[in-house]
Amino acid sequence: MTPAAPSFELLPGAGDSPVILHVPHSAREIPAAVRAGIVLDDAALERELDHITDAHTARLAEDAARLAPVTPWRFVNGLSRLVVDPERFPDEREEMLAVGMGAVYTRTTHGDPLRPADTDPEPLVGRYFRPYAQAMTQAVRDRLAATGRAVVIDVHSYPTRRLPYELHGEGPRPPVCVGTDAFHTPAWLADLAREAFAGCGETGLDSPFAGAYVPLEFYGKEPRVGALMVEIRRDTYMTEPGGPAGPGLGRLASALAALTDGVADRGARP
Repeated sequence: MTPAAPSFELLPGAGDSPVILHVPHSAREIPAAVRAGIVLDDAALERELDHITDAHTARLAEDAARLAPVTPWRFVNGLSRLVVDPERFPDEREEMLAVGMGAVYTRTTHGDPLRPADTDPEPLVGRYFRPYAQAMTQAVRDRLAATGRAVVIDVHSYPTRRLPYELHGEGPRPPVCVGTDAFHTPAWLADLAREAFAGCGETGLDSPFAGAYVPLEFYGKEPRVGALMVEIRRDTYMTEPGGPAGPGLGRLASALAALTDGVADRGARP
């Protein structure tokens, strides 16, 4: 892959939509040069991809965008998070470093070696992480310029049973988990998400995963940037691990579309 071929895609929505559906973990693609640095054999790598990939979430966002009256924008990662994880802090602030899963993973979901422990993350961070972060930052800037606000909705999924890498997986695992940030998630946004997903089963807050993604330029600084993470338990829409999508995907897409429309509608009120 050359620098002229980005590993991500910004898919345009309506000019007056503040919403960016962010899909960072849906892909399984690993460039050959990156694959060479991974110590798993092919069968073990496929199993790891089954566990770590938020399967079908790009399709979920696509279906939701099609259904939404005001089309949201979509920012979609085309590479596996085993290349780099664009949602991690790229430095010592990242708590997942404790389990070998910072911006560049050295351990698997089950704690086995993925890369040599002394792997230098900088080449992958420079090649993949920073361009992604810059493009996402620009996408948020553009929404601010166009609409006066931006709302990043992260689209994720998580396994029914806790995996060993989870640092905070001892709590409830509802069908839908809404992750929030104290600065960037106003109460109305969390309430809107819980209302939108009410028909998909129980919706909980910040368990088993908490927080929401905001580009570092705005993080903790720009109140016009809102953020919310939607984590969907995989048994509600697919066969685990890594299997096909089921009929639940359509119900979830309708709920996600209702959420994006609610966000757009709130900005349209006098």
